[in-house]
Amino acid sequence: MKIRRMFFFGVILFVLTGCRPSAFGGESIIEWVDFIKLHGIEYNGIHSGVLADEHDIGEKIGTVQFRVADNVTNPNYKIKDGDAAFHEKGTDIYQVKDQPHLIAVKDAHAINGYQVYFSRDELDYQWHFKDMPIEKVKLIEIYQSVPAEKDKLIAKLTKSEDVNTFLQLLVESEENPNFQPNSEKGDPLFYEMVFYTEDPIAYKFTM
Repeated sequence: MKIRRMFFFGVILFVLTGCRPSAFGGESIIEWVDFIKLHGIEYNGIHSGVLADEHDIGEKIGTVQFRVADNVTNPNYKIKDGDAAFHEKGTDIYQVKDQPHLIAVKDAHAINGYQVYFSRDELDYQWHFKDMPIEKVKLIEIYQSVPAEKDKLIAKLTKSEDVNTFLQLLVESEENPNFQPNSEKGDPLFYEMVFYTEDPIAYKFTM
């Protein structure tokens, strides 16, 4: 498979946090960062990474007790053990094997079936494109994003030549933060690129 051209490459990473008062006073609308608190540790979602292999899921270590989104309007609320931003009560929480600072929860819409979280007190966020060890990438998957559904796998690069060509294309590309897609003929298409190395977390970026 030859990669011949690409018109745009960009990585969009969003982390929403904080709160803002309602224009009419009273309750506040809180934009929660994706978190889970367990055993006194706050874990944040890895939005640019996915579990590389479901066999890396270890034992169950807890359960979500309370979903704060849509249920908490007090900006002074102190999160507690068992709280999660967006997961429902009863959601099981799993350890990632041999990774004491990572946890995961099942997600039917996530690539490889799980969302992964890291301990914000023990690790710095390390899943930016600049952090990816390009020389260790051995497999690339490309998914088309489908609203309200699981992303659809449309391409898999396994040959070293194809992997290296694709990576070189990305490295030589320029980011354009001011790019606006033309939506006159419909909504733009979005794709997820997943890069597998030897690590339990594969890197995932939006195109």
